Amino acid sequence: MRKAGILLPISALKDKYGIGGFSSDAYEFVDWLSEAGQSYWQILPLGPTSFGDSPYQSFSSFAGNPYYISLDDLVFEGLLKKEEIAEKQGTERAVDYKWLFDTRIKILKKAFSRFDIKNEEYFSFVTENIKWLENYALFMALKSHYGGLPWYEWDFDIKMYQEKEIEKLLPKIQGEIDFWKFVQYKFYSQWYKLKEYANSKGIKIIGDIPIYVSYDSVDVWSEPALFELESDKTPINVAGCPPDGFSKQGQLWGNPLYKWDVHLESGFLWWIERLNHCFKMYDTVRIDHFRGFDEYYSISYGSKDATNGKWEKAPGRELFKKVREKLGKKEIIAEDLGFVTDTVKELLDYCEFPGMKVFQFGFDERDMGSKNDYLPHNYQECSVAYTGTHDNPTIVSWFFEINKNERAMVRNYLCDYHTPDSEINFPIIGAIMRSRSNLVIIPLQDYLGYDSRSRINKPSTIGSNWTWRTTENDFSKELQTKIRIITKMTGRI
Repeated sequence: MRKAGILLPISALKDKYGIGGFSSDAYEFVDWLSEAGQSYWQILPLGPTSFGDSPYQSFSSFAGNPYYISLDDLVFEGLLKKEEIAEKQGTERAVDYKWLFDTRIKILKKAFSRFDIKNEEYFSFVTENIKWLENYALFMALKSHYGGLPWYEWDFDIKMYQEKEIEKLLPKIQGEIDFWKFVQYKFYSQWYKLKEYANSKGIKIIGDIPIYVSYDSVDVWSEPALFELESDKTPINVAGCPPDGFSKQGQLWGNPLYKWDVHLESGFLWWIERLNHCFKMYDTVRIDHFRGFDEYYSISYGSKDATNGKWEKAPGRELFKKVREKLGKKEIIAEDLGFVTDTVKELLDYCEFPGMKVFQFGFDERDMGSKNDYLPHNYQECSVAYTGTHDNPTIVSWFFEINKNERAMVRNYLCDYHTPDSEINFPIIGAIMRSRSNLVIIPLQDYLGYDSRSRINKPSTIGSNWTWRTTENDFSKELQTKIRIITKMTGRI
């Protein structure tokens, strides 16, 4: 079935409280998508973010971001008073994470102070999610106890997860533990309500799962045997990418690598639980950095960049065979971008997952041939096509940034020599919408024709990423109608 959707992070939704979330604005966006003839809404990871505010660096693989909880819903429930939640003034186009960090948890604690923890729904949620929730709430309470420090800077016995020493602290932090359980209860209650509404409108949610976890996470702190760590929990090797078009020094992500032999011996239990959790949250899961399940790039801990890493083999075939056995056939999108080897292609074929095709990657003057996999006429049906991803410039900015020869190649490919450069977005969108890909996902900024001021992320940089937000003017009836016409004319409704 030919379908289409839009990529827009939850954080980028318009909202009067400083960041997008599960408020009425999210429901309005679902309605807008439905009227625009879209079938999918792709988002970024929903986990609680740590330093740098990246959704790909989270405190937990299972928990949700407290910033997304609708404050208006808490007012409606009587847990907050309207005057207690000041609206964010100033830059409506950008998320102010420092302001959120300074204010949001205080507001949620006020709501918790009025919450009855004997609530039956709350008790059921805690019981059903106890396996991950107990450790996460403990981790966050300890983080608060230690003034926000990462776990590897806590007292040695607590850092090493010595249960007897942790028990001594419980009387001091039990209230904080209960608070973090409440936060997750509210997050998931609101998220599942929004997802159910989207599904009722014919919109499926594409979630995003990072391949790796953050070093400063409950996953690494509480289950160190799953990762390549020294006896004192210092990383041995960390993750990243070799030098490429994004960076001459490569990308040094710094995430601890998996101890794959331990995962294999357990029957990939942690992965089964993680993916099962994701399939409760989303209709389709995009797995980031899929090639890491075939071979992963290993960089010695302490390296200044990623230039001296090496490739190691991962048990991807065994993992996804076990996933199919335990969870059945699920909708998975494999992020297979970058240098894709034959063995990665073989793994993709074995798993029968659609890979990704990005228009921007098809016009490098070093590879001007018509057989380039990223040119729309070469997209196979089992693929998901994009103008760009959250890591790319917007399509209009990209067109201005590429060189003269590459711009000429785009024009020749489109047979379009008259559309102004600033309006090249729709001819490009039309090209991939007409491709054979079963699914096309367009970042909202590309439909809007915005420049790089609306870019979500620039890899290998810190600061001003993950901040862009929409406003009321971005959701016009005119644009909605235009999107619906394109979607219908290309057989995607």
